[in-house]
Amino acid sequence: MKTILNRGLVLLILITVFSCNNNPPKQTAKTPAPVIYRGLYSYGPEVKSFKDCKSGQEFWAADSSAKLELGYSELHFEKPYEPVYVEVEGRKIKSGKEGAASEFDSTLVVTKVVKLTKDIPGDMCNTEPKQETAKPKAK
Repeated sequence: MKTILNRGLVLLILITVFSCNNNPPKQTAKTPAPVIYRGLYSYGPEVKSFKDCKSGQEFWAADSSAKLELGYSELHFEKPYEPVYVEVEGRKIKSGKEGAASEFDSTLVVTKVVKLTKDIPGDMCNTEPKQETAKPKAK
C-alpha cells in the first residue's frame, strides 16, 4: 500500500513540476506583435484618429497606453483636432461595427507612446498637398 501511495505522490510531483512552465506565451495569429507606427494623431470630443505617414491610411486610435491622450492634452491646444506627430507602438485590428470607430476600416491600438510633438517633420509626414513646380520649356 505504501508503494502505491509513494508512486502516486511521485507522479503528482512530476505532473506539478512539468506543468510549471516559465516560457512566455507565444504570439498567435489573433494577437499580432506590436509595430512602431509614425504619423499624425488628432484628438477631439468625437474622433481620435491616426494617419500613417508611410501609407496615408487613416485609423481610429484606441489608447490602451493611457499616455497618448494625456500627452496630447498636455500640449494645451486652443481647438480640438489639431494634428501632432507621433511615433507609437501598437497593433492594427478590425474596427467594431458600432460607435465612432465603425467609420474606420481598422483601429490602431496604441500600447506605448515613443514620441509626441507639435513639430511635424515635413520630410516624413507632409500634411500639405504637394504642389508641382512648373518645368521650364526646353529650347
